[in-house]
Formats: sequence, structure tokens, C-alpha cells
Amino acid sequence: MSTRTSDDQRPLSPHLQIYRWEWTMAGSILHRISGILLSAGMLLVTAWLVALAAGPEAFERVQALLASPVSVALLVAWTLALFYHLLNGIRHLFWDAGMMLDLGPARASAIAVAIGAVLLTAIVWLVPVLAKAAAASGGGQ
Repeated sequence: MSTRTSDDQRPLSPHLQIYRWEWTMAGSILHRISGILLSAGMLLVTAWLVALAAGPEAFERVQALLASPVSVALLVAWTLALFYHLLNGIRHLFWDAGMMLDLGPARASAIAVAIGAVLLTAIVWLVPVLAKAAAASGGGQ
């Protein structure tokens, strides 16, 4: 085993300063982060389901908690993580099949996954709000 001396000025590898930030690198890191966020978010889903089973009072308390602006922001982030992880998992299935492994298609698919996750999250959260606004203004008749 070699030891480092004070004369050895080489960085330890892998060293983030010698790598150029790439979409594929960001995609890999975000995939791991989204998996962790999904696991943490399942605690909220579990609390909601337990409250549902516990009765109306418990369910109303959890619903009130989940209606707070901070909780809604967390749920939007959880939805974004869900769609990102889903789309990136599909991207990995293509890779497993030997497709899109070159740098150009890998970069393009990383960008497409990020854009797709944002669009799907926006659809899930904005469509009900817009439909409710349209119904309130009489546009739903």
C-alpha cells in the first residue's frame, strides 16, 4: 500500500474539481436524491393512510397539516421526485437494453427526463387548480 508524502500534490481521485459538470453526472446524483426523497415522502403517505384508518378526527388533523403551505411545497417536491425517479428509471431500462449509451443520446435523455419530470409535476398540480378556477368562474358549464 502506498502512502502519500508531502511532496505528492496530486488530488485524491475521484476529485470533483477535475471533473466537468455534465448532465449525465447530475442525472445520476439526482436519481439517488430522488430515491431518498421518495422514501422520506412515504412517511407522509403512511401517516395519511394511518389517519384514514384511525377515524375522522385523526384524518382531519392530518389533512389540515398537509394543507399548510410548507406541506404543499413538500408534496410538490415529492411529486417532482416521483416523476424524475420514474422517468430516469425508464431511461435506465433503455440503457440496460444497450440503447442511448453514447454521450450525445445520454445527455439528451438526461435533459428530457428533467424537463419531463417538471412538466408532469406541473400537470398534476396545476390542472386541478385551473379546473377548479374555471368551475368557480362559471366556465365549467
